[in-house]
Amino acid sequence: MAGEFHPSSTHPPLPPTTEDIRYLHLRLLRSRRVGATTYHRLLTEYGTAQNALAALPEVARAAGAQNYEICPEAVISKELRAGARLGAKLLIHGHEGYPAPLTDMTNAPPVLWALGRQELLRQPMIAMVGARNASSLGTRMAKALAADLGANGMIVVSGLARGVDAAAHLAALPTGTIAVQAGGVDVMYPAENTHLAEQIAEKGLRLSEQPMGLQPQARHFPARNRIIAGLGQACVVVEAAAKSGSLITARDAADIGRDVMAVPGHPFDARAAGCNMLIRDGATLVRRAEDVVEALGPLATPISQKMQQGDLALPLPANGPKPRQQTRAEAANTQSLHNRILQQLGPSPIAEDQLLRDLQTTPKSLGMALTDLELDGAINRHAGGLFSRPT
Repeated sequence: MAGEFHPSSTHPPLPPTTEDIRYLHLRLLRSRRVGATTYHRLLTEYGTAQNALAALPEVARAAGAQNYEICPEAVISKELRAGARLGAKLLIHGHEGYPAPLTDMTNAPPVLWALGRQELLRQPMIAMVGARNASSLGTRMAKALAADLGANGMIVVSGLARGVDAAAHLAALPTGTIAVQAGGVDVMYPAENTHLAEQIAEKGLRLSEQPMGLQPQARHFPARNRIIAGLGQACVVVEAAAKSGSLITARDAADIGRDVMAVPGHPFDARAAGCNMLIRDGATLVRRAEDVVEALGPLATPISQKMQQGDLALPLPANGPKPRQQTRAEAANTQSLHNRILQQLGPSPIAEDQLLRDLQTTPKSLGMALTDLELDGAINRHAGGLFSRPT
């Protein structure tokens, strides 16, 4: 089975195949309490997905998680078979085909299931989001913007929701559109957009970081929004209430240095309140596609392949590396840092750099301690490098 390496001779083991690499990375990510940021930290510390998997039970044990087991092989095999049946491809961070714009993100999705025209990921992309209960004017505006941006060589990225998202996808189908899904790439949500989703798989591209078959829940939508924001060179908000997922996407875009743009609306229309707030706070005002093009300046031709092949080191024996055991003094210091972190955190999220200043420790020590506590379920990690205690 992919992912198992049992050398049967004295000859050096062969490098893992592409299938092995996909299997190992997916198994690491799907293991309990391993989110995107923890995944990246484990790879940084252990070098390869295979090494990280071998070390994970001991890392979890040191963090206080007893009887920790990595994701069962059968679960990963089932997901890979489902992807193959659908015709989807698994894109892995750091490997060929993975969208280069997402590498700007500290919490970039480790893997993405892609269904459709993957070459669209190498073209200039613009995120477009807005209200689900969009007005007639908002829907018309989204369609006009998406069609004109497509005519200018841009790929429109949105979230396949009803309202503004659906209007933007539909108008951009002839030129190329990318839908980022909150559930599995094989799950049609909302059901009313099933036909649109099928069209996007044929003419555009559907993406998801979630397992096959996963029905989206509320917590999955902010995670999806960060991918939409990361793919676009800019984020255009067409209609949005003062408290909405569209504003979360705009904030994510600003956090990673993307331009934020918004279509103004009438002050008495609650669906325009978020856009008007963004413009008040410095977002570029958008009346037509030309405003977006002018704000961005000359766009690069299709994105060059910046990703280098990685994680291709020779595999170690199946039992993997053994993490160095801490001395009693080191263990005491680690526990002390864990306690101090927990004392600093509460229900309201706090930034990692603020914790670093408050605790006066090193970035490496803090990062490892946060990973330990996250694996133990003692803290929650939020977008933008924020942490809180579970309520």
